[in-house]
Parts: sequence; C-alpha cells; structure tokens
Amino acid sequence: MGCRLLLCGDVMTGRGIDQILPHPCDPVLHEDYVHSALDYVRLAETANGPIPRGVSPAYIWGAALDELARMRPDARIVNLETSITRSDDYACKGINYRMSPENAVCLQAATIDCCVLANNHVLDWGRRGLIDTLATLDHLHIKSAGAGRNLTQASAPAVLEIKGGRVLVFSFGCPTSGVPHSWAATGRSAGVNFLGDISERTASQVADDVMRVRRPNDIVIVSVHWGENWGYEIPEAQRRFAHALIDRAGVSVICGHSSHHPKAIEIYRDRLILYSCGDFLQDYEGIRGHEEFRNDLVLMYFADTATEGTLAALEIVPLQIRNFQLVPPSEGDTHWMFETLNREYRKFNVALTLTPPGHFTLSS
Repeated sequence: MGCRLLLCGDVMTGRGIDQILPHPCDPVLHEDYVHSALDYVRLAETANGPIPRGVSPAYIWGAALDELARMRPDARIVNLETSITRSDDYACKGINYRMSPENAVCLQAATIDCCVLANNHVLDWGRRGLIDTLATLDHLHIKSAGAGRNLTQASAPAVLEIKGGRVLVFSFGCPTSGVPHSWAATGRSAGVNFLGDISERTASQVADDVMRVRRPNDIVIVSVHWGENWGYEIPEAQRRFAHALIDRAGVSVICGHSSHHPKAIEIYRDRLILYSCGDFLQDYEGIRGHEEFRNDLVLMYFADTATEGTLAALEIVPLQIRNFQLVPPSEGDTHWMFETLNREYRKFNVALTLTPPGHFTLSS
C-alpha cells in the first residue's frame, strides 16, 4: 500500500489565535510579561497590520487549503500543541495555550485526520483540560495519539483507515522538549505517552510496541516531541533512536518536532526522518528575539510512500504566517528558506531542487 501523507509541525491555535476565532476563551493569561491573550493579537497587528475578529474557521489555514486541494493527501497529521478547553486549572509553567472547544472546528476546516498530543502544552490547563481535548477531538471525529485518559490509551497508536490499508501513528513526548515527568500517563491517571530517554533500550521497547500492533503493509509513523526550541544541531542520540526504529520495526516515517523552525531531514534505508518540522501555526508575530531563524516561515511536508513503506517522493511547500494566517511567502523568503534547508540537509547528503511555483523537491 502506498499513500500520500501531509506532515506538519506545531499547530498552536490557542492564545492569540483563539481570540480572533468566533468563540474565544477568557483571554486572561498567567505569564510574567503578558496577562491577556489579546496582547498577542495587538503585537501581531503592530507588526503586520489589522487582523479581523470573529474569522471563519478556515481563515487561519489560508493558502494551505489550496495546497491541500492540489495535493489531496490520504492522511493529514499535525502536532496539536494546544489544550482544547475552558478549564481554568492552569499549570504554573509560564506559558499556557488553550482554545475553546467551539473554536476547535478550525481543525475540521483543514480536514485534519490525526492530532498528535504528546507535547509540552497539551496539559497546560490541567488533566481536566486534557480530558476536554480528547472529548472534543472525539466529537469532531479526529483521531489522536500520544495522550489519553490512562496509559493504555495514551500509548496506543491512532489507526487511520485509508484506501488499501492503514496508517498507524505513534506519538511520544520527551523531557528535552519540556514535557514534565509528572505529565506521564499512568494506569489510573490521564497524561501523555512519556519517553524518559531515547536510549538504545528505549528504542528497542518502542520497536517491540510497534511490532505488536502493525500488520503487513501498514504505514507506520512515529512522532516524537524532542529537543530544544532553537538551533540546528541534530543530537547523535536522536539519529541513533530514529535509525533503530527503522532497523528494528520498519517504521516508515520519524516525524520530530519541538524546535520553532525546521531542521535537517535524513533519508535512511529509504525511510524519511524529519528531525523537526518546525512551527506551522502560532501567534508569535511581533515578538522579538531569534529573528535569524525566521520562524514565521513554515513548511508543509507531502510525503509519498511506496507499498513497502519506503519514501517514493517528497514535496515541501513553504508558507508564511502573517496576520495569524498562512500565506504564500515572497520570492526572497522562498529563496532564503531554500538555501537554509539545503545548508542543513547537506549534513545528511540530502539536497533539494526548487521547482515552480516555489516548492522544494528531493534532488535525484
């Protein structure tokens, strides 16, 4: 079974973005310097001009919807780094993302099939917030992986039925990305599918878990929230972990995220490793610092897999976040992203070709 996958990084539809949608949460925040989510809207407007209020659920996706219509992926998978809740039980961690359950229909506007949840924001508003998130996704008929009402649910893969077979999505959160150990799901407590480390022993355990549930011709995706927010370095431990899952369990795609910008990819044994997809939707417009990483420029990864799960083709579409909406980047920004990615990809002997109308494909 071959299929086309859409893989994206962090979708952070809470805070400022929630405020411009029709049914926002109470904007009160518990951050050191910002005390209202509306302040993030004002920062963005100062940077890039007025943002409409009460926008349609499709507004935030903007140009991404055109690309989805063009590419027609069989499965659409994102890392949802936002709690879907009106809970006021905030975690004392400095930054807390939430969107209202009513506004979560924005995920349906892009026909998202699966949200991975093993990240450092899904419990920003407590376990009640997580339970609300799971209930809302169930109500919207969107699969989830990486968090659950107990460990059994949190560790189970999402199973996406597609024409001719299945896509299995496993999701894990690591302490290096800021996931607290106290958020780990247990037999009796809701939480995330927590990986204490990415050692060889842990890789072997994860591979065994994959092999217990996979069937012949399943496409298997392992999503991992790991690493720091900024910087292009790929730790050797991440490479060993990714390689081990491919060697031992035939995983088709390793999809990493946590850094606010894209990092290198690797093709190992004809399987795709995305070490970090970067952000995809967030409310950082107007916030100063780390400008050299251009986290306003984001990527859609369309990966075609062959029947045996190997990578057949990869098309990468650059977009830009502007006014809390995804828009086509300028020609200059497209070239900046192209050169930056090629610089990082060369570390793993991967090169891109720039193709009209400003998309990136793997060089043959």
